[in-house]
Amino acid sequence: MNLLAKISTSLEILSEWSGRIAAWLVLLLVSVVVYDVLNRVIFRNGSVALQELEWHLFAIIFLVGSAYTLKHNAHVRLELFYQHFSKQTRAWIDLLGTLFFLLPLCLIIITSAWPFVYNAYQFGEGSPDPGGLPYRFLIKAAIPLGFLLLLLQGIAIISQKLQVLMPKYRQVERKDKLKNDGDQS
Repeated sequence: MNLLAKISTSLEILSEWSGRIAAWLVLLLVSVVVYDVLNRVIFRNGSVALQELEWHLFAIIFLVGSAYTLKHNAHVRLELFYQHFSKQTRAWIDLLGTLFFLLPLCLIIITSAWPFVYNAYQFGEGSPDPGGLPYRFLIKAAIPLGFLLLLLQGIAIISQKLQVLMPKYRQVERKDKLKNDGDQS
């Protein structure tokens, strides 16, 4: 396996795990919502903290799950023309889109979110609502974390697309495949 394939595989394992975490958080979110609704309907007792926890969980699911979604190509994409292009052309589109749009956006958001998180931590920011959740820096820290995961998946995509576009790596890949096929005989 060549270096690009190793990089891609390693980073995609991280994206898979982020997807698993997001899936478990969805179950937790559903449980919290059901509990909150039953508590309000049956006992006529609402909780600001539970309602805030619901939107915190939703935000974390979205942010942590975005790398997994990108890995599985389940993100929003206008495929009006894309699906008709050759594998090489699609690789170029994905490579350039990742390099010039995804990675810079991730870097901008990560770098601009850190002061936001740090200030919330430094000042002990909590919910402005009575009975709300403390430690607002935790939910704010999900922003750079989610975009870091997305950035790493973008690097994995670049690695994959370079393998498609560079004949040197395609030949190594073919030789590895032939070798593996011969070993199975």
